[in-house]
Amino acid sequence: MKPGSILLGTTRPAELREWYRKALAPEHEGEGPIDLGGFLLVIDQRDDVDAKNNEPGRMILNFHVDDFDAVEAQLRAAGVDWLAPVADRPNGRFGTFVDPDGNYLQIIQFNHHK
Repeated sequence: MKPGSILLGTTRPAELREWYRKALAPEHEGEGPIDLGGFLLVIDQRDDVDAKNNEPGRMILNFHVDDFDAVEAQLRAAGVDWLAPVADRPNGRFGTFVDPDGNYLQIIQFNHHK
C-alpha cells in the first residue's frame, strides 16, 4: 500500500489552504486537493477539531528533499514559523515548521553515504 492523500481537518479551511498553497505549492491554482508531488493534501472544514492542534507532535508530515537550502528559502519567503532552528543530525538535515493551526511539518535532507 502507498499513501495517496492526507485529510487535514480545520476550523478555517480557506486560510489554511492559502497558507499551504503559498508555502508548499505556489504554482497550485483552483479548488480541490493540493498536489504535493503526487501526494494529495485535502483540507476540509471539520466541526470535531479545535482551532489549534493541542498535540502537534502526534503526527508530523515529513517532506524528503534533495535541495534543503532551496526549500528552506522558499519556506522562509512564505513566512512560515519555524519550531526550532534548522539542525544537522547524523542522518541528515532537519527543519521543523508550524502551520497556522499548530500542526508540525518537517523538511529533511538525508545523508546518502556511498
